[in-house]
Amino acid sequence: MLSEQSVRRTGILAVCGLILSALAFGPSLAAGDNQQRPRTAQTPAPSPTVQRSLPAQPTPSPTPAQQTTPQPAGTPPQLGAPPPPPRLKPTPTPTPPEELDADSKITINTELVELHVRVIDRNNRPINNVPQGSFHVFEDGVAQSIESFTREDVPISYGLAVDTSASLRTQIQSVIDAGKTIINSNKPGDETFLVRFVSSDKIQTEQDFTSNKELLMDALDNLYVEGGQTAVIDAVYLSAEHVSDYKKGDDSDRRRRALIVITDGEDRSSFYKQEQLFARLREEDVQIFVIGFINELDKEGGFIRKSPRDKAVNLINKLASETGGRAFFPESISELPQIANEIVRDMRTQYVIAYNPTNKAQDGTYRAIKVTVDQPSDSDKRIALTRTGRLARKEGQHTPKPPPVKLPAGNIAAPGKKP
Repeated sequence: MLSEQSVRRTGILAVCGLILSALAFGPSLAAGDNQQRPRTAQTPAPSPTVQRSLPAQPTPSPTPAQQTTPQPAGTPPQLGAPPPPPRLKPTPTPTPPEELDADSKITINTELVELHVRVIDRNNRPINNVPQGSFHVFEDGVAQSIESFTREDVPISYGLAVDTSASLRTQIQSVIDAGKTIINSNKPGDETFLVRFVSSDKIQTEQDFTSNKELLMDALDNLYVEGGQTAVIDAVYLSAEHVSDYKKGDDSDRRRRALIVITDGEDRSSFYKQEQLFARLREEDVQIFVIGFINELDKEGGFIRKSPRDKAVNLINKLASETGGRAFFPESISELPQIANEIVRDMRTQYVIAYNPTNKAQDGTYRAIKVTVDQPSDSDKRIALTRTGRLARKEGQHTPKPPPVKLPAGNIAAPGKKP
């Protein structure tokens, strides 16, 4: 075994070897360390870092859903919440101006029904002092609100349709004289046209609408009788339409329209049927006055058919009652002047009432009309007469036009001028 002295000597030698090694390699280790670590006393300024990037692009503003809270370091990136789905925005409705200027126009789509009403007593005498509050209008039994009411004397546009078939041969001069009585009553603004008729192919305008009485008188004097199958229905159909369609220039159309028919009432060969005639008359506001010379017609009928006289009376009465007019059946030609005066009086002494119907449906149905007047206790019975109804034309429906009134060449003159 080694002695204690030998062990100490070996340890001292090992320590000395370590010290000598440190002295030999120490400078080089210190130099290498200085090259890798900057000096604390003299630290150079860091050079700017050059960053390469793509050309600048406009960056859209993030939506609230995309504006996420910054994540702590070390957290993996996450997509933001998806944006809400797009929604169409309604176009704002422009607010109308509060006030309208002087040139502004307002169009109101309304359907006023105009009625020409006669008020008579039991003796058929006109009553001219009935106030608006005494009138009541009903359509299909429903009370209607009266929108306008007038008693003023407005111009009249009317036609005079004269039957010149052979059946009126003995009365033709008296008929002409009665026509002249009616025309002589015309006031400024009134206009008249004259039609003579026999068969369907002989319905002729002898003088179109004019206020010139001389032209009308000349046309009456030129009337003559002619043989043929009388077409009363066709003549009324065409003449009433001619009155209804007529409008004078820039006239406001505040005119009364009427048709005076002089005939024996026996229809023998018309193109139109009675049903077609009255369906057409319900679309027109034309009052019809008829002077019926029925005395020469046969009173006798067959087993299943009415007599010619009864058929004529029924047609004449229906023409008058359906349109708010009046029928006359003279017993002799001496009554014609008085009848002519009564027709003129009836056309003049009327009330014009307009109402806005409560039933707005445009369904082509017939609407019954009735007008009543209050009955004062200290006067005679009051009776209101007007047309019995109207036809509510279907929306977009247009009634086909019938053939126009036949106009003979070279016979129509402008108002106020000789042909």
